[in-house]
Amino acid sequence: IRGPVFALLLFFKDYFPDRDSFVAEKLKNAGAVILGKATLGELGGGDTHGSLFGSTRNPYDTERTVGGSSGGSAASVSANYSTVGVGQEGLASIRRPSTWNGITGMRPSGGLVSRGGVYGCWPEVFGSLGPMARTVKDLAKLLDVMVGYDPEDPITARGVGRIPDSFTTFLSKDGLKGARLGILRESIGLNAEPDSEDYKKIQEVFDRAVGELKAAGAEIVDPIVIPKIKELLAKRSSAPGETDESFANYYGRSAKRPFKNPQEAAMAPDFAKVVKRSQDRFKRKPDAAKHYESLKAQHELMTLFLKVMADHQLDAIVHKAVEHQPTLIKDGIAPPFVDQKGAPHLNTFLVYVPTIVVPAGFTRDNLPAGVCFIGRPYDDGNLIKFAYAYEQATHHRRAPASTTGL
Repeated sequence: IRGPVFALLLFFKDYFPDRDSFVAEKLKNAGAVILGKATLGELGGGDTHGSLFGSTRNPYDTERTVGGSSGGSAASVSANYSTVGVGQEGLASIRRPSTWNGITGMRPSGGLVSRGGVYGCWPEVFGSLGPMARTVKDLAKLLDVMVGYDPEDPITARGVGRIPDSFTTFLSKDGLKGARLGILRESIGLNAEPDSEDYKKIQEVFDRAVGELKAAGAEIVDPIVIPKIKELLAKRSSAPGETDESFANYYGRSAKRPFKNPQEAAMAPDFAKVVKRSQDRFKRKPDAAKHYESLKAQHELMTLFLKVMADHQLDAIVHKAVEHQPTLIKDGIAPPFVDQKGAPHLNTFLVYVPTIVVPAGFTRDNLPAGVCFIGRPYDDGNLIKFAYAYEQATHHRRAPASTTGL
């Protein structure tokens, strides 16, 4: 197993936590062999570029990024360097690298998996750990070990009583037969350009995937429209003081914390070497008024999302996993500093809705693309069922030519 690590940047290079995270402890107790910590987007944000390790290269095209922030985990799984990986998603950081590296990945419903001992922990709620694997079966097995209540992460109290005996019980090749799926065609990805040729190449793959879902027995409702979706997503904002408290909770687990708070960390000499976009994100000060509007938008969009599903009697909604092909590394580390292009973040904004991505084939440029299933809160098992049935009906994944298995 490989997993993400926050400390792979210059000014945290000598920090080693006193304790494993809750999820790492569970994995070790279950017999998992931890191969190492993988790279991720610096300070947990954006594509996988960093001051200590440079840029992680996509095994399908080494001139392109692996996505992020959990890009190292995705690349190691895709390149057959590990069987499975653990990612963290606060925006689209499991689904985007999973898509761009041709693997399956899931951000479970908020509260199923603890963030105890993970950067971006309580009281922040957008982020969650999730499984990444080459097959949906492996993903389900990994998720079985990861879930559970952890007093250190109060959000996991919401998951109590919602965890099945095993997510592997949902692995059915006939899982799409009779399933009602709504097709969301509206562009909702960050900085997406629907009129561009790059976007159209993803659209071609998505159109084929919709046909494949229908051929596998799904009842397709195409298109569905979620009112005000882009307007409400644009109101996303964190709470003032939340990051400081989360920072203290994470580093407070160790006797020797490197910094007392984010402000002190930002004053460190090596901070100037951090990727600029990550610097800006780290220093950002949330506004209380914007956070209030964000909370109202979350509430409204959740209601509209569920109403659309109820009105159309949907079992899940399907959308493009990422609306653009993997970004060229040169465009990410120099002007125009392209980052997170085409990444939808509907599920993390709503927090309690699960999403799973599965390979849907390759674009004209021979780059991987994926299809995303998103559903009602804590309906994770059914999403695994739909993803598994689609995977078994299509077998789109193929190993990258640039690497070989160990």
